Formats: sequence, structure tokens, C-alpha cells
Amino acid sequence: MKKKIGQEEIVRKIAEIERIQAFRAKHDKLSKYNKEKVHEKQMIFHKCPKRNRWVFGGNRSGKTECGAVEAVWWARGIHPFRENRNGVCGWVVSPTYEVQREVSQSKILSYLRPEWILDVTMQSGRKSAPEGGVIDYISIKNVFGGVSRIGFKSADQGRERFQGASLDFVWFDEEPPRDVYEECLMRVMDRKGEIWGTMTPLKGRTWVYDEIFMNKRNNPEVWSITMEWADNPYLDPGEIELLTNAFDEESVQSRRYGKFGDAGGLVYPEFEESVHVVDPFEVPRDWYDAISIDPGLHNPLSCHFYAVDYDGNVYVVAEHYESGRDIDYHAQKIKEIADALGWYRDEKGRIRCIIDSAANQRTLSSLKSVSDLFYEKGILCNTSVDKDLWSGIARVKDWLKARPPRLCIFRNCVHMIREIKGYYWGNGDAPIKADDHAMDELRYYLMSKPKPSAPKKEELSPQARFKNKLLAARRRTQKGGNNDR
Repeated sequence: MKKKIGQEEIVRKIAEIERIQAFRAKHDKLSKYNKEKVHEKQMIFHKCPKRNRWVFGGNRSGKTECGAVEAVWWARGIHPFRENRNGVCGWVVSPTYEVQREVSQSKILSYLRPEWILDVTMQSGRKSAPEGGVIDYISIKNVFGGVSRIGFKSADQGRERFQGASLDFVWFDEEPPRDVYEECLMRVMDRKGEIWGTMTPLKGRTWVYDEIFMNKRNNPEVWSITMEWADNPYLDPGEIELLTNAFDEESVQSRRYGKFGDAGGLVYPEFEESVHVVDPFEVPRDWYDAISIDPGLHNPLSCHFYAVDYDGNVYVVAEHYESGRDIDYHAQKIKEIADALGWYRDEKGRIRCIIDSAANQRTLSSLKSVSDLFYEKGILCNTSVDKDLWSGIARVKDWLKARPPRLCIFRNCVHMIREIKGYYWGNGDAPIKADDHAMDELRYYLMSKPKPSAPKKEELSPQARFKNKLLAARRRTQKGGNNDR
């Protein structure tokens, strides 16, 4: 016979279940992360497969939160987007121990359930109340049966205190000195570990700007994203407006938008890499629109291929960008890209482009202009471009501000992406005249297009889209020439 459970026992069990539920509600913060409200950019960061990831975010944008969760996922062996490891060892590096106690250490503890913590070793303070002291390291149960360890470091200790260890990860909470960063790169090398950083760029264009944000070495494992207050679904819009009005423009750029400030600020703060940069895809030939060139011999020649979809959205789909080469070389490279794309040619097999009107000028060292030399190589140059700087910048801003995005750049157009991220106003009323070759020919192209219109409310039917596609193909065929190339 089954033993009957008395009423008192039932009440006791219900009370125990309620106690456990209340405890988990208080201490199981990790299970709720990005569940009730999703912070989309935090999830983009977690899913990114690169081994050197950085979040440049404003204060309270959610950047530190995702850095802490990433560390706990690694230590517990429960990362939803990584191949998990047993017995993980990692460091959390803060500017000072005081910042560690108030920020990264507090965040880590908030995501660790008490039963996951095996031991806490303190530098100062009581083990029974670790949140009030400075932690040396935390030993954590790994779901695979081993023990993981998260150690805490202060960047102001100097590079020598970062030597010797072999690590699975390093999390930089705020910007570290360059020598500390480089030493930590060595710490994760033998375990093929990862580095991530979360910071507000309050110091201007430091080494992080060049090495990480601009990625001037084109390291394929370096990746970054910016977060701003509006990206955080838990911030009230009214509070965002109040805080924005409390700071000057330069502070707003860094403290709200997580952008690197300097001199007159960014020319195109509207550009967001996570919005305007897309993975390459096979572009229909119907979309091919124009090639734009800013010529250079000693300076880089910048050439990009532009496509427009059926809704009028612009895509930068390919680039040639190189310095110190002659026209013969550049023409050959442009034709190679055109052939790979199946780009349209005229009835004589020539490629058409738009180019800076300066290409018509002849120099004392040559009786032929740049456009003449391109013509001899089968590239017809249209030099009737609108070069007005202010109108051009305004037009680019119009295209960047449009939502959903109306201007998208393929991820393999690395030089255009680098230039637009580093295009700053000078001390006068014009952008700094350096590293702007792609910016010039982007202006030339967009000035040939009307302002971006708002998306149409009524979508075309599939039949209408197919009809338009056939008509576009017929128009191009009627132009004659090698359109089947």
C-alpha cells in the first residue's frame, strides 16, 4: 500500500518548493539573461566566432554585463555558442583594484549562484563577504566535473605581473595599457584562447583605436561592435534624453554612443558597422549599377563597385584599393574584378566608370591624362561628377541615416570600412585630408543618385518583381555588346 502523505507534510513540501523558487529567482540571474528583453548587440557579441572581440559602448549601454556573462559561461562550461572546455582558467583585467571591486567583480558575483562557487581567495576583505573586498580568484564548478578559475588583475600592476600564466581567456574591463594587452596575447596563445574587451573610449584615439577599432593590421580575428544607450532595452527613453542633454557633444559621442572622439569629431557618426556592413552574397546582375574611382599613383587608387536592388537600396559589393602602382596595373585589376562579377561591358567590350574630374588633367611628365590612359586600357571614364564637399557629405549622411539601412557595404570592402570609421573633422570646416580616397569616390557615386526615399508601404507582388526583372534584363540586352560575358 502506498503511504498517505499528511496535510502538514504537503504544506511543508510546498513551502520548501516556494523557498527554492524564491532563492533561484534571487540568485539565478544567469538563466534570465537576454530572456525577458533581448539586447540584440549583446547577443551579436556572444555569437561572434572571432577570438579577439571588443565592445565599445557608452556608460550603461550593457557592455560590462555581456563581458561578465561571457566569463561565467566559459568558467561553467555552458557557453551556448562555443565548444566548451573543462577546467577553464581566465583573467579579468580592470584599470585598478577599486574599479574591479565596484564593476567587474560585482558583475561576476551577480551571475554566479552560490552553489557554483567552490572557493574564493581574497586579496583584501572577508571571504564570507567577498563583494566588499578585493578578490584574487574564484574557484568555480565546471559542468564537466573539473574546476575553473577566474582570476582578477589590475592593469596598473604593470606588464611584469602578467607574465608566465597559460590562460583560456582574458577579459579587459575598460582600456588596458598596450604592453599589458600584448602580454595577455601571449597568455592565451598555447591554449588557443580568446580575448574580449568592454570599454568606453574616453581617452580619444589611443592604440586601441588603431589596433582594434580600425584594425589597421587587418587581423582576421579582430572584431568590434559599438553599443549605445538606445541599444539597452532596460533604459527608459526619457532617461536617455535627460542624460544626453546633460553632456556636451564630445562627451555624448563617447559616453552615449561609445565612439572615439577627437578634434571636431566623426564626419559620419551615423555609420554603424553592425548595421551598414553585411556579409557578401551573390548579387543579381540586374542590380549592377556603377563603378566609382578616385585616382592615385603614389597615393592609393580607390575603386568600388556599386549595385542597387529593386527597392533602391545601394550595396558596395567589391573594391580595388592600392597605392604605388601605374594605370596599367590598376586597369588590369579592375577588369579582373569585373570579369569575376560578370559586370556589364559595352558593345566594344569596354567597362564604364565615374571618376574624379582631376583625372582629365595632364601633367608635365605625361602628355596623357589618367582618363586617357584608362581609355586605352578599355575603361571609359565619366569625369562629370559633382565634387561639392558639403553637398556630398550631406548626401552620404542621408543614406547612412535611413532606417532600415539603405546603404550597405560588403564586409570584404575593408578599406572603405576602415576609412569611414576613421573619417574625422579637422580644426577648420573640412574633414582631415588623409585616408579619404574611398570617402571621395563614395561621395561621387551617391551624388549621382537621388536622396534615399522612404520604403514603400505597399510591397510589389512576386509577379510584378519578376516582370520588372525581365524588363531590366531586356533593356540591358538592347544596349548591345558583350552583356553575356
